[in-house]
Amino acid sequence: MNRYRSLLFVPGNKPLWFKKVPGYETDAVILDLEDSVPPEVKEQARLDVANAISEIASSGTKVFVRINKGLQGFDLEDVKATLSVDLEGFVLPKVEGPEEIEELSKKLAEIESAKGIQEGTVKLLPILETARSMYFAYEIAICSRVIGITGLSAKNGDVERALGTQWTADGLETLYMRSKVVMAARAANVTPIGGLWQDVHNLEGLKKSSSFNRQLGFDGELLLHPSNVSIVNAIYSPTEEEIAFYEGMVQAFRNAEEQGISAIMYEGDHIDYAHVKTAETILSYAKSLNR
Repeated sequence: MNRYRSLLFVPGNKPLWFKKVPGYETDAVILDLEDSVPPEVKEQARLDVANAISEIASSGTKVFVRINKGLQGFDLEDVKATLSVDLEGFVLPKVEGPEEIEELSKKLAEIESAKGIQEGTVKLLPILETARSMYFAYEIAICSRVIGITGLSAKNGDVERALGTQWTADGLETLYMRSKVVMAARAANVTPIGGLWQDVHNLEGLKKSSSFNRQLGFDGELLLHPSNVSIVNAIYSPTEEEIAFYEGMVQAFRNAEEQGISAIMYEGDHIDYAHVKTAETILSYAKSLNR
């Protein structure tokens, strides 16, 4: 399963910013051709983004492109211009349902073939920002090429408008939606992504919001500002204390297991095979981050 702690939006009409991406230490960057780009410069932005993908990817940062969507569906000119072997995938705005995803996937296969790229190489990350897409979260999550779905709680954003909620810092108004997205993603074995924190310079607010999202089960977040990356990466990474705790748990359990014991007390908690499996999963993820 693809996991990303941080996915940073960078406007597609800011090519000078592209060169700064490796220094942001974000797990992935989303070069945006949609909402952050004025209509009159979208064509030039498309060219600039296409020219930047390979260099950014060579730095180790995964590259996504958020394409536009019109009345006739997703913008295939965006797709044709930017699809390459170095592209991780497309971020899809304003998704309505799974039928759109499957139709786009078929068109992607044709474009991949025309460019000599293996079919299925380019992945999809749908943004659930319409009421219908949130309702059909699982059906979207199991679609071809989909590697994750989003449960966003941005102030005054598309989700708030779609659901008719009123934003609060505690975020209880979107608790059901976010939990549903996490459950749908886990059932489909794709990554659940949270965000977007709008008050980007309020880092304490970001920490509180991201920590709550982490508790709900998200793997990472969409971000709007480079200053948010390190904070979110830390929140979605096991701490040294957690690693030491789980390493000790596994060792204590294995020692007991050698004596024929399959349930122990460890630092005040009852531990059996289920708890050790959780510990090993967390330790495996921590090891992958270090690599």
